Order: sequence, then C-alpha cells, then structure tokens
Amino acid sequence: MRTPNFIKTIEEVKAKGELDISKDQDLSIGLMNLVSLEEHSFFSYAKTKDDKFLAVLDTVRELRKKLLAKIVKKTDDSETWCMSKHLLASSMRLYEVANRLFHEGNEEEAKEMYDDSAELYGLFWKLNSSDNLHSETSIKPSISYNPAEKKGIFSSIKKLLECCKE
Repeated sequence: MRTPNFIKTIEEVKAKGELDISKDQDLSIGLMNLVSLEEHSFFSYAKTKDDKFLAVLDTVRELRKKLLAKIVKKTDDSETWCMSKHLLASSMRLYEVANRLFHEGNEEEAKEMYDDSAELYGLFWKLNSSDNLHSETSIKPSISYNPAEKKGIFSSIKKLLECCKE
C-alpha cells in the first residue's frame, strides 16, 4: 500500500503561505480550555447553586461551539463533532494529571500520561484530517497508522504539528 507524502504536501503549501497549521493548533488548545471552563462552571454551580455559573457555562459553551466549527466540519451523520470535543477535553485532562504527577516526583507515570495525552490529541487530528482539516485548502490528507508502533497515531503527525515554526 502506497502512503501519500502528506508532510511534504503540507510543507509545500506552508511555503506558499496557503496554510497556517499553528493557527488551528492554537485554536485546538483554546478549545481544550473552553471545555475546561464549561466543566468548572458546572462544578461551581453544583457547589454553590449560584446561577451566575450557569450563565458563564452557557456563554462559554456557545463560544466553544462556534470555534469548534472552524476545525470540525459536520459533513455526515457520524459522531465526529462530539468525539472531537471529548478527545480535546480528555487530552487536556491527562496533560493536567501528568503535570501534577511530574510535580509530585512520579516522573515515569507522568511521562506515560503525557504520551497518552499526546495520543488523544493526535487522534483528534486524525479524526478531523481526511475531509475536514483546513477545508479552505484543496488538501485531503491521509495520515497512516502503523499498528506495530505503540503510539502510532501521534508519532505519524507530530512533525506536522510543530508549533514553533512561524
């Protein structure tokens, strides 16, 4: 099976100035934090019964929906939209747990949790790549998954998601 050279294609488009992967990556991290704000608003309401937290939750949820639509396109009857939200939220939570573990001196467990967080983040991009990633371009990426690799999905796109090249 021939695997398309997606990274080469992306590099060519980036060189032409037609694609800003860091913009979508930054947006995805912002979305992670919006989902966290929704969660915090819910728990604050549950603890205090103060309606202001429901108002915050509703406002943040509407913003998250608007911004998620910039990356995730509803093109079929699949659960891609909801799965995307949960992949981002789970990735963020595992990252936060890993930070705590690392701070507590549990370096090996933290590293495993960081790897799991990165894998979920990679799954988000894989789920949204074939028809939806950068839909304003004509690129239809195909990210290959090598089941022989322990963490194949993230490792197959990590070069693509290098955020420090601006």
